[in-house]
Amino acid sequence: MKNGVMLITYPDSLGRNLSNLSKVVAEYFPKAITAIHILPFFPSSADRGFAPLTYREIDSAFGDWSDIRVLGQEYELMFDYMINHISVHSEYFKDFVERGDASPYKNLFIDFDTFWGSTPTEEQIAKIYKRKPMAPVRAIAFGDGTERNIWFTFGDDQVDLNLETREGLAFMEENLRFLSAQGASMIRLDAFAYTTKVKDTDCFFVEPKVWEILKRCADVLQTYHVGLLPEIHEHYSIQKKLAENGYPVYDFALPMLVLHALYFHDASYLSNWYEICPRNQFTTLDTHDGIGVVDVRGLLPDEEIEATREHLFTYGANVKRIYNTATYNNLDIYQINCTYYSALGENDDAYLLARALQFFSPGTPQVYYVGLLAGRNDIHLLEETKEGRNINRHYYTTEEIAEEVQRPVVQRLIALMELRSTHPAFNGDFSQTLTDPQHLTLTWKSDVAAIELHADLQSYEFEIVGDL
Repeated sequence: MKNGVMLITYPDSLGRNLSNLSKVVAEYFPKAITAIHILPFFPSSADRGFAPLTYREIDSAFGDWSDIRVLGQEYELMFDYMINHISVHSEYFKDFVERGDASPYKNLFIDFDTFWGSTPTEEQIAKIYKRKPMAPVRAIAFGDGTERNIWFTFGDDQVDLNLETREGLAFMEENLRFLSAQGASMIRLDAFAYTTKVKDTDCFFVEPKVWEILKRCADVLQTYHVGLLPEIHEHYSIQKKLAENGYPVYDFALPMLVLHALYFHDASYLSNWYEICPRNQFTTLDTHDGIGVVDVRGLLPDEEIEATREHLFTYGANVKRIYNTATYNNLDIYQINCTYYSALGENDDAYLLARALQFFSPGTPQVYYVGLLAGRNDIHLLEETKEGRNINRHYYTTEEIAEEVQRPVVQRLIALMELRSTHPAFNGDFSQTLTDPQHLTLTWKSDVAAIELHADLQSYEFEIVGDL
């Protein structure tokens, strides 16, 4: 993919649909954005698209495949494939529940009891890597009146797929082929590490099985010249291992490292990450999920992680009040639900420096649509839905966007994005100099150009010099 800025957006977040999205990007960000990761646009029953019923259709509220083709003429596109699960309302699972073992789709799903061979022990259940304090299972009533325990890692609408069967693997490959043929330049494998169910393990990124699944996906996509981006939130060492095996990765450690550097005016830990981080990565400060905490373990000492969290709760706009209540979902220690702009106290200078640091970091930058408009925490949507992550999922109307892009902080951000998407130095080599904890210089040099960012972590002032 082009080494420019990738926008991350839902199909109905910048305007009401894909057609609006196309017009908004063309009107306000034509030189700033080179690629778009369109979050799930398929018919879905939950989790804002991440419980797909099928990959063959686009939700009619968003448009149709012709809208995707229009976007694909101007921008490289990333699609999501939820490799671990599908909606319980999909034709596949509904048929399985109705017909049981007579269903042609029975081998797409995992019977929990059959998997273990007997009732699993408490120790076996405890070992499973999970983000909810219970076994990853739901009792499902079948059409014949029986009840079966079926594997569910995530929400009640998201039933796990079985990649241990011929049918499960064929289902995966067919969907990847279809998406590749619809104009994807890259496909993101959502939650892929949960696909490796192996008895008496944590069932998470189990080797060598995980490499077998990834290679199978990569082999399918290679035929279409489509890239593969595995998505995983965990210790940074897993990202490094993926990168060492030739896969592009996410830099989910960067958001907390940048917050720490700006909060405490000390770039030492950030600079250390620059020395060791993968180069073939996509950098983020914000995504549709929260600001990851688990990703930075080992790069920040535990006491510095806790200090950063507490500073965010105190300094970030409206964050302390939100986290002092227990009425919202997904407000947990693994991710912090907050826009990046609000996490920095809605301080324009701090926010622009954060973006400058991201754009000069090794890797290809991604900018989430709320961050694109320096968006504040959406308290109204949070209160309305009681969904923690919705604090960072505002629905912008085209009228709002026209107003937001006039703000000076957004105008300056667009200029930074245009620089990052067009300057030839970013096709070269990265280096850095940490003069002292408060002063960091990031340099890019290619055969034809050079550019430097001089950042002051105390004052939040920065200067960009070079071939401008």
